[in-house]
Amino acid sequence: MPIVVELDVMLARRKMRSRELAERIGITEQNVSLLKSGKVKGIRFETLEKICAALACQPGDILVFEPDDETGN
Repeated sequence: MPIVVELDVMLARRKMRSRELAERIGITEQNVSLLKSGKVKGIRFETLEKICAALACQPGDILVFEPDDETGN
C-alpha cells in the first residue's frame, strides 16, 4: 500500500511508549499497535488529531505516501 504509517518512528523520537500514547488519546494499546503495524484500512481524523497533539507533530510526520514501483501510484 502506498500510504505508510510511521507512528513507531514518532513514538521513538518523542521517547514515548505505545501504552502512554493510548492513555493520552483514549484508545486501547492494541489499537495503537494496529496503527503502528499499518494493519488498519483507515483512521478517523479525530484520532489522528489526538495523536498529533500528543506527539506534537503533523499528520505528514505519521502518514507517508510511497508510490508502488509497479504502478507508480
